[in-house]
Amino acid sequence: MNNAIRFSGRVLYLSQNPECIRRQLAGEDLTLAEAGALRDNISTDEITPVTVMMVYDERLGEFPYVGFKAGEKLPVGRNAVKNAGFEVTVAGKRYGKGSSRESSPVAELSAGIRLIVAQSFERIYQQNCDNIGILTTTDFSVLDRIAAGEAIEFSTFLEGRDELTREIIRSGGLLKYSRTARWPLPDSQPVVAGSPQTLVEKIISRHVHPDTPVVTRGEGVFIAADFRFSHDYFTGMSAHLMHQAFGQPARLIDPQRIIAFEDHLVLAPQSIPHIQQGLLEGVADLARGHSQFSRQYPVRSHGALRDKTGSEGICHALMIERYALPGQVVVGTDSHTPHSGALGCLAFGVGATEMANSWVTGYVRCKVPDTIRIQVSGPLARGVMAKDLVLHLLQMESIKAGGAIGAVFEYAGPAISAMSLDERATLTNMVAELGGMTGIVAPDEKAVAFLKERRDIDFELQDWMCSDADAHYRETIHIDGTRLQPMLARPGDPGNGVAVGDLSAPVKVDIAYGGSCTAGKRSDFDCYHEVLQWALANQYPFTTDTRLFLQFGTMDVHDYCEQSGYLETFERAGVVLIKPGCGACANCGPGQSVSAEQVTISAINRNFPGRSGPGSVWLASPYTVAASAIAGRITTFDELQQAHTA
Repeated sequence: MNNAIRFSGRVLYLSQNPECIRRQLAGEDLTLAEAGALRDNISTDEITPVTVMMVYDERLGEFPYVGFKAGEKLPVGRNAVKNAGFEVTVAGKRYGKGSSRESSPVAELSAGIRLIVAQSFERIYQQNCDNIGILTTTDFSVLDRIAAGEAIEFSTFLEGRDELTREIIRSGGLLKYSRTARWPLPDSQPVVAGSPQTLVEKIISRHVHPDTPVVTRGEGVFIAADFRFSHDYFTGMSAHLMHQAFGQPARLIDPQRIIAFEDHLVLAPQSIPHIQQGLLEGVADLARGHSQFSRQYPVRSHGALRDKTGSEGICHALMIERYALPGQVVVGTDSHTPHSGALGCLAFGVGATEMANSWVTGYVRCKVPDTIRIQVSGPLARGVMAKDLVLHLLQMESIKAGGAIGAVFEYAGPAISAMSLDERATLTNMVAELGGMTGIVAPDEKAVAFLKERRDIDFELQDWMCSDADAHYRETIHIDGTRLQPMLARPGDPGNGVAVGDLSAPVKVDIAYGGSCTAGKRSDFDCYHEVLQWALANQYPFTTDTRLFLQFGTMDVHDYCEQSGYLETFERAGVVLIKPGCGACANCGPGQSVSAEQVTISAINRNFPGRSGPGSVWLASPYTVAASAIAGRITTFDELQQAHTA
């Protein structure tokens, strides 16, 4: 690796001002000062919207930033970045929020981007850049040096990174590094008594690569994964990368603990943009890549239903219902993999390159993280759910500014102990939005009961499966659960939090959506049913202006609703029921908006621009979504009941 790198291409400033973007695309070179305020919170949904992710190679270079929003405009068109000769991208805080999709940095790299300068980066996005050879830095002084024609010392791009990451960057990416590394067969190691540890630190210690001398907070390590899963967007991409690096067929480590889920694209034939934009052929190509891998190797698979109306279930929900166990390491090609942390797992999302490497080595890379303890007293007020707690955390200034990037959220306290496993899964699932590495709840008797009820497993908790009393935490956030209110996130970002009671004016809604991995669980459907059954029993008038869509997270949830008599209630209430699949949450199925004027209230996990169609999306809990569907405007179940008795 040369000691210095010269950048001869142009610099693209992702400004909040669409006119600045237009001028740059037209050939004008701006300075940082001339670009004005940079966009913060640029999500992977904006870098590569799901509707362009029909390929997984250099063809993605046609599309970077086509979903990028400056003001209220989408100023970047197809091939605009590649044709304009940009080599450096510059942005604000929390660049690369959202999905673990490696498609985003691959699109940038394929369009000619070699360096990204931002005030801060999301963990998965920056790790994906490291893995494929895009350089990143938070040092804005390099921009003046690039403008002056200077070569930049390579060490500049290693500052602040752990030693393992530095080695991977020096190697030019993970797979190049991997081919020269030693990969002993993964084997669980006992927890050794020593300095106090958090639960996540203990899990890492039990799974760490045996050549690691000591597990040190802040250092990068490889850990053995108990389960590795991919879904239909990225199985083909991961297999393609694996075969390029290791040949075909590759030798997989423990293939029975590799799981392929067909869930994200299964509802594409019912998705308006996929039909109108002629994307179904691309969906079929991704599905073929997924199925080819599943047939070529003896891995476990969960596919589409026979009638093609949905899937067996969404990957995160099935992982907790069928596979994950307390104390294990679970990784998946999706940022919401922390869902399984509700069982006391270390579960986190990775990109396609990381997954390809893990299939062959059995190991995944992570930095030994700091842990933030979320201590929640109780009880929660009536009608307040785990989703409201997460939306409360998301609107905290320290979280919005990226203060939790890469951290573990360890949830504890009386309010957490009282929650069902389904509710805890909402907390850990949405650590992706909080910017953390993962979320976790120490396993307890409720976890044991969940495993017995759902999977007929007689699981015995072990003494080590909790954080030590004097473990180190970066900070402890105390929340008085009795004071939490039903929350919302205004359109555009999950961090745009506001209490329902603080809305200054009524908000009319056209679409109400309950489902996805976050809100398609049994306890969520208990809430939808409770609200609708109450309204029917009390002859509360249903608005005719709002359509309510409810989507099952898994077919097990569907069967639970059928056995509980919920389906009849939903039919009487005029609900549109959807079989499992990511659907409208990924702008790929029923419940998505079709025009910019439409307003949706949704129980999904994120509401970045374009996430569920061109309309605006408010996030809320299942209770609030169902109540708002009845009223035709944003309201809570409690407000609905009070209005009826007034």
